[in-house]
Amino acid sequence: MAQRPEDERFMAEAIRLSRTHLGLTSTNPSVGCLIVRDGVVIGRGVTAVGGRPHAEPQALAEAGEAARGATAYVTLEPCSHYGKTPPCAEALIAYGVARVVISVTDPDQRVSGRGITMLRNAGIEVDTGILETEGRRSLAGYLMRQTRNRPYVTLKLAISADGMIGKTGEGQVRITGDAARAEVQMLRAESDAILVGIGTAIADDPELTCRIPGLEDRSPLRIVIDEQLQLPFGSKLVRTARKYPVIAVAAHPPSFDDSTDAAFLGRRAALDAAGVEVLQSNTNELGGLLEALGTRGISSLLVEGGARMAQRFLDADLVDRILLFQGPADIGEGGIESPVLKSNIPASFMHIGQSRFGDDVCDEYERGF
Repeated sequence: MAQRPEDERFMAEAIRLSRTHLGLTSTNPSVGCLIVRDGVVIGRGVTAVGGRPHAEPQALAEAGEAARGATAYVTLEPCSHYGKTPPCAEALIAYGVARVVISVTDPDQRVSGRGITMLRNAGIEVDTGILETEGRRSLAGYLMRQTRNRPYVTLKLAISADGMIGKTGEGQVRITGDAARAEVQMLRAESDAILVGIGTAIADDPELTCRIPGLEDRSPLRIVIDEQLQLPFGSKLVRTARKYPVIAVAAHPPSFDDSTDAAFLGRRAALDAAGVEVLQSNTNELGGLLEALGTRGISSLLVEGGARMAQRFLDADLVDRILLFQGPADIGEGGIESPVLKSNIPASFMHIGQSRFGDDVCDEYERGF
C-alpha cells in the first residue's frame, strides 16, 4: 500500500458523505465517492435515493474532463458486474482516473476483488484499506446482510442514573433531554427499520417515525412483535400505517382453540384493512425473523422498545451495537431495570466511544463481524 498523507483526510470526507443517504438506498449500500485533483475536490457523489445511480458516476460527471489523471476516493470497492447499470470500475477507467483509493473491499461475490483487479489491469493505481474500520462502520448494515443474510442490529436504550428504563404503570417516561432525543431521531432516519415489542406499543403508544422537520420521509419501516395481534386499532402506529409502513409480527401458526383463532383472524383482517402488514412467523426464533427481513433488503434494524424485547435480542446473541443514553436523574421506586448497563456489557462488545448531548451521555459498544 502506498498510502499518502492526504488519503485519510479525503476518505474521512467520503465516509461522512456516504452517511447522508443511510437508510435511503434500498438494497444497495450508501457509498461516498470524491474525485480529487491537486488536493482539491472536483467531484462528489453518494449513492442516490433508491440505490441508483451509484456514487462513482455521479462524482465523475461532476468532475468531467478534469477527472483524467485525478484520484478517486471510494468508501466501497467499485462494482465490476453489469446489473441495471454498467460497472462503476468501467466508468473510472473511461474517465481516465490515475488512482483509486478504497476503504472497504466488497464481500458481494459478484465483486469481491474483481473491481480492484479490473482497475489495476487498466493501469490504475489502487490502494485499499484506508480508514477501513470507519468505512466498515458506515457500511455495517450492507456488510451484515451480505455476509450473514440479516440486518445489522442496534439496541438503543435510555437509562436513568439509577439504571432504569421506565416506571411501572406510567408508560413512556422522559429520561433524556432534547439533544439526546434529537440524536435518536437521526438514528431512526439512518435505519431501514425500527422494532418494538407489543408491550411497549400498548403502554407508550409510540409513532416511531422520524420527527426532525424535513426528514419525516426518512422514517424507518416500523415493526411490532405482536404474537396475538393485540395492537390497538386506534394506536398511532395503526392510524399512520398507510403513510409510514407497519409490520405486525404474529405467531405462526396461531396456537389457539377454534374460537380464539376466529378472533385472531378477525383482528388480522382489521389490521390488513388499516394498512398494517401482518407477518406470521415463529416469534420465538428471532434469527429467522431477521433473515426474513434480510431477504426484503432490510440492512439495518434499530431495536428501541421494551426491556423484555431488548433482553430477547441479547439472549439470542443478535445485537451488533449497543447505544446506552444515560440521563442525570433517578427514577426510583417502581423503576423498570435496564437489561444491560455499562457495568455488565457482554464481553464480546468493545467500548468505542462516548458522546455528550447536553446533560446526557451516550456510550457506544460494538462487536466485530
